[in-house]
Amino acid sequence: MVRLLRANGMVEEISPKNGNKFELKELQDYVGGYIELVQVPEDGLIAIANEEGLLKRLPFNSAANIMFGLELVGDIIICPPTMIN
Repeated sequence: MVRLLRANGMVEEISPKNGNKFELKELQDYVGGYIELVQVPEDGLIAIANEEGLLKRLPFNSAANIMFGLELVGDIIICPPTMIN
């Protein structure tokens, strides 16, 4: 299961357009820019965040903080690394 944790607190399940793995452009569209991969302290998952989120002053993502203890900003994707092309 892949989740999009929006900075506004909404959580959505998402899936790759091709039905298999996410392409780079697709990930960038979800987070609004260049991506950064962050290890999630749970089950080998990764978080995909906007690499320039702090520079762009994106809002704190409280859902990522509450669910995973991550202090990230902007919209975040949580997924297994095998879902990225």
